Amino acid sequence: MSFWTIAWRNMQQRWLASSLTGLSMALGVAVMVCVIVIHSVAVKQFNQDAAGYHLIIGSGKGSKTDLVLSTVFHVGTPLFPIPYAYYRDFTDGPHADLTAVAIPYCLGDSYEANGRLYRVVGVTPDLFDKIQYGTDPDGTPRMYQFADGENFKADRCFEAVVGSMVASQAGLNVGSTFNPTHGISAEGDKHEPFKVVGVLEPTGTANDRAVFVNIEGFYLLAGHSLTKPHEGIETPPPPAADAELKGVVAQPVLYDNDGNEVEPLAPELREVTSVLVLCANPFGSNALIYAINKDATRSAQAVAPGGVVTKLLEEIVGPVQVVLLVLTIMIVIVASISILVSIYNSMSERSHDIAVMRALGASRVAVMLIVLFESILLSVAGGLAGIALGHMIVGAAAPYVVEATGVRLAVWEFDPLELQIIPALVVLASLAGLIPAISAYRTDVARSLSGAR
Repeated sequence: MSFWTIAWRNMQQRWLASSLTGLSMALGVAVMVCVIVIHSVAVKQFNQDAAGYHLIIGSGKGSKTDLVLSTVFHVGTPLFPIPYAYYRDFTDGPHADLTAVAIPYCLGDSYEANGRLYRVVGVTPDLFDKIQYGTDPDGTPRMYQFADGENFKADRCFEAVVGSMVASQAGLNVGSTFNPTHGISAEGDKHEPFKVVGVLEPTGTANDRAVFVNIEGFYLLAGHSLTKPHEGIETPPPPAADAELKGVVAQPVLYDNDGNEVEPLAPELREVTSVLVLCANPFGSNALIYAINKDATRSAQAVAPGGVVTKLLEEIVGPVQVVLLVLTIMIVIVASISILVSIYNSMSERSHDIAVMRALGASRVAVMLIVLFESILLSVAGGLAGIALGHMIVGAAAPYVVEATGVRLAVWEFDPLELQIIPALVVLASLAGLIPAISAYRTDVARSLSGAR
């Protein structure tokens, strides 16, 4: 009979104490797994949200963090808008050679339904046609797909596309209409209705919780037009007929949802909150950052969202994860101490059995190893149960998390860090079992067989 089998039989004889000790270890490991998995998913989510383009261009009067949070994650207060001419710089202006696609963002409106508030974003159809929102594990770009309907058309000014969570939570479907509210607090005046023509498939990004309307219709809403053009900003002329545009510009003719012609807002009366820029080559990003951020007027800034997200994770999420991991490690250490106490307290009950083993020829080292193996078995069994329990907790919390934050948790999505849990538990169990093992090693055979204590 192997030492592992003897150790397992010892655990079976003390099944209640062994079960409770293993349970304490399982709970500690489960909490650790939850922390690791949720942090891993959060980091992946943050990075994925900022994927698909290289730069965000926004007002120079505000922080990079505010610009990224409001544009990428649809939280916080949007920065002051910049003239529409800045957007034209990327479509057919001085920065067009470095640009593959430019997409204007207009923020400042919201839509409230069923007690939830969603950001309304004025964009061009290029957002869903030419920008990816992440990559698959094999590196394949993920493009936006529609669960129902289609993308809105550039000349249909009052059409909209909604994210998957908005559709499910607000009950918006293709053909539904909704009235955005002026302002991001849902306390402003109601605007003209937009018609939903497409519902996005879930992307696992913040865009699942946003409503996207045609930017041409956004400009026509009350309070969205300038009363006069920006001073010192020249309105770019209409693009040449043969110009290779890097983004959708002002349409000459618009149509409402009934097919009636609508006069578009003049370009000189337009503004944009920010511009997403996908560069044409690897060097375009640095060139644009230098050209825009070194401009003497400082009226605009170019931000690489990936860098800002990484900084946020390192400065905020990272330290929180370290604190939580330290707490969970302490819990596991306490569980290991309980293994030590449990086995050590049983030594007096086992002294007769150990003496019999020694009398039958078992060496001191053999007896010591059996106790150590029992400690390791308890830890590993508790650890494996804890890993399974942790993922089940993640799975149970997934519906609530996705409902509240949009972050999708996969039940059996493992993090490489989890692979280190079991080896660490073996080391910890060896240390915890050392004192009881030494006690077994020192057992006085003659005294134990005589029944003396």
